[in-house]
Amino acid sequence: MYYKFFADFLQAKNFKQMKMTNSLIFSTCAFLIFMFAACERDSGLNLSEDDQDEVLDNVENVADHDESSDYSWDSSDVVPIVLNGNSITVAGNGATADGSKVTITSAGTYSVSGELTDGQIIVDTEDEAIVRVILSGADISCSSNAPIYVENAEITMIVLDADTKNTVTDGTTYSADEEDANAAIFSKGDLTIYGEGSLTVNGNYNDGITSKDGLIIASGTITVNSVDDGIRGKDYLIVKDGNITVDSEGDGLKSDNDEDSSKGYISIDAGTFNITSGGDAITAETDVIITTGEITLTSGGGSNGNLSADTSAKGIKSGVGTIINGGTISIDAADDALHSNGDLEIYDGAFYIASGDDGIHADADVLVNDGIIDITKSYEGIESFEGNITVNAGEIYLTTSDDGFNIAAGGVSTGGGPGRKSVSATSEYSLNINGGYIVVDATGDGLDSNGSIEFIDGTAIVNGPTLDNNGAIDCDGSFNMNGGLLIAAGSSGMAESPSTSSGQYSVLVKFSSKQQAGNLIHIQTNSGEEILSFAPEKSYQSIVYSSPLLQNGSTYDVYLGGSTTGTDKDGLFTDGTYTPGSKYSGFTISGIVTSIW
Repeated sequence: MYYKFFADFLQAKNFKQMKMTNSLIFSTCAFLIFMFAACERDSGLNLSEDDQDEVLDNVENVADHDESSDYSWDSSDVVPIVLNGNSITVAGNGATADGSKVTITSAGTYSVSGELTDGQIIVDTEDEAIVRVILSGADISCSSNAPIYVENAEITMIVLDADTKNTVTDGTTYSADEEDANAAIFSKGDLTIYGEGSLTVNGNYNDGITSKDGLIIASGTITVNSVDDGIRGKDYLIVKDGNITVDSEGDGLKSDNDEDSSKGYISIDAGTFNITSGGDAITAETDVIITTGEITLTSGGGSNGNLSADTSAKGIKSGVGTIINGGTISIDAADDALHSNGDLEIYDGAFYIASGDDGIHADADVLVNDGIIDITKSYEGIESFEGNITVNAGEIYLTTSDDGFNIAAGGVSTGGGPGRKSVSATSEYSLNINGGYIVVDATGDGLDSNGSIEFIDGTAIVNGPTLDNNGAIDCDGSFNMNGGLLIAAGSSGMAESPSTSSGQYSVLVKFSSKQQAGNLIHIQTNSGEEILSFAPEKSYQSIVYSSPLLQNGSTYDVYLGGSTTGTDKDGLFTDGTYTPGSKYSGFTISGIVTSIW
């Protein structure tokens, strides 16, 4: 839902099929085109921090309701509200106590302290100015309704007084006449939570914290335990900072306005998050926008969890688009770890992922512009259902029970993991590797595209399948290898090489028998100069190698076994001395692709 024009500019060699949604249009499209037009595609197209900030500045779904003046007030104007078990005392104007309920009827700042065993703090005012409720050592419980209930107010701010602990707890049932309230802290209007104190919310009826409009968390230490959703802002949920812990049987963080395409989004600017959810950990009807943060998510019992067919337990899910600009994000998800029904774009950050389904999935385009992605468990590592996958930079490690990268290109479910897609027809979509360092350990295909593959720069090391029903490379269209380093080891039954339309030389070697995991394959010039020393981590019977080191007209020897003193990184040895094993074959480069059977 954001800057589709810019994303297509990065991902396409030409400008065909540019799509713009009506809710996400760059106000500075022309400027960005001219700014990036001079970039060579094989340079990786990395964005500077300023450029990334500019991308975020042009995301439409970032509006909020707060003003800087909201965060300051005159302490002499504060009205004390003291909770006394089953009664309340108000020392000032603007609020009225009636038994165990207090109703704030005027804009202003109110300080709430003490314990309320079964009652309510109600905000109900026609004033347009802000209402601040300072929780200063407050323990508020209500057995039949929302303990803090904002019935009517332009903006309400809950302030967590520094060095205080505050608790809000509701009951398991609500009275019928207040059926619209569904959270321990419930607001019908815009709500902000801010402060240097702590807040624990126990949502025993439904949600923990809910705003029917926008919800901003600016700071504070917040813990939510809920039988359904943890923290929900219908129009938007914006977290500017804070330390947030959620344990919810439903979704963790949620925004679900499905009637306005400019709303229903989640924006995380910073903060520390620890979210455990039965459903999705973070889910937005439209966009998820993450600038930075320390984020730990467990959904659906984690990657070993068992889900019913109608349960969604994704780590981060967006209905339209996701942009992540940084942070450290650890996800253990029963469903997809990162999921978007539209585009999914990563500009930086560190991702540590275990998934019961896909590590990263988008129905449309996936863009990785930088960062560290370490997927230790997944069905498919990075998948686009109907779009392109583009890697411009970064370090990517994929461990998968099926494909590493998958351009699924639409299609139908044919078994495998939940909602698997499979098609046989060649599509217009492409896996584009323009830079970065990629390591794949795939039980299925390593690099799988039902469209094409364009490899321009970077390094890809593929430890592919051991069985012949898959290949380290599986490309239905053309595989143009025009730069970079490719090493792809796997079985031989479906072994493929880059296309003869490539601009860089490749060699495909199929061995007469299966080689054991760790058995070196070594390629050197006939004068003994090392070209490749690689030890696949699984058994293999074929290898594809493409590198600028391969030269037309040169002759090379292939060895199996032996040893090397080189430095090992992901099975690739460099800067060492090779002690020969047995020579397997020799070949001379005379065409773009050389095959040895």
